Amino acid sequence: MELTELLTLDLTPPGLPKAAALLLKELARPHPNMRRINQLFASDPALASRLLQLANSQAYQCPRQVVGISEALALVGLAQLRTVVAASPLYTATKAVPGLQMSQFWRYSQQTAKLARSLAGIVRQNQVAAFTAGLLHALGELPILMADPDKVRMVNDLVPPLDLRRGAMERRIFGYTYAHVTAGMAKRWQLPSVVVNAIRHQLAPFEKQGYEPLAGIVHLAVWRTRVREAGFSEREMAVTFPDKVGLVLGLDIDMVLQQDPIDWTVRPDMEDDLV
Repeated sequence: MELTELLTLDLTPPGLPKAAALLLKELARPHPNMRRINQLFASDPALASRLLQLANSQAYQCPRQVVGISEALALVGLAQLRTVVAASPLYTATKAVPGLQMSQFWRYSQQTAKLARSLAGIVRQNQVAAFTAGLLHALGELPILMADPDKVRMVNDLVPPLDLRRGAMERRIFGYTYAHVTAGMAKRWQLPSVVVNAIRHQLAPFEKQGYEPLAGIVHLAVWRTRVREAGFSEREMAVTFPDKVGLVLGLDIDMVLQQDPIDWTVRPDMEDDLV
């Protein structure tokens, strides 16, 4: 399937039922805890994307585009939040995604977002935009995985969805990558260009003499979370570290690892608390 055709499909990604249930419970309280609501939206890329899409829609006519979850929550009323959550498609066992465990994928996305925000702080880039781009960066993987199951199974046999080589393999097989699909989705949702560009260029942030610092930050955050998911040794991390990207940003491997805010003691297969 061509990229243009894929982007014409209904690309609303499914969220996890647990996040939606906790959000609806919190929103039903007489005085909802907005910090808890923020955390829950930040735990689920699908719900976060729907919230940001709504906040950036013409219905709100905000003088500037909304970049982050906190800003969107300040703009959208509680009634609209309930509608967003209640109407969100949810992942169920009957909607299997070939080769992908959704709870692991969502956790991976949240970890990438936290790392991107932390790295952005070091190099004085927009931390809110970095978190948003990191959280949403791989959502395009879902429609790719579901659009052509037979071809995707072949790709999965060669390179699993969270492998560092996944983008290169998708480009070779499909002619595009999850980054292109996610960026296309984000643009259709009217998300800010700073987020769209960071997502679009995440795999090659400085190619063709371009300079997308947030894309470079997402690139490094993705490297860190994926090598951890793969269980890389220190030597394997040293060999695979994207030093050219790090050099442009002034970040070496030690600096990236030192900014690691993740509790890696949680096993990828565990259904831990989403926040």
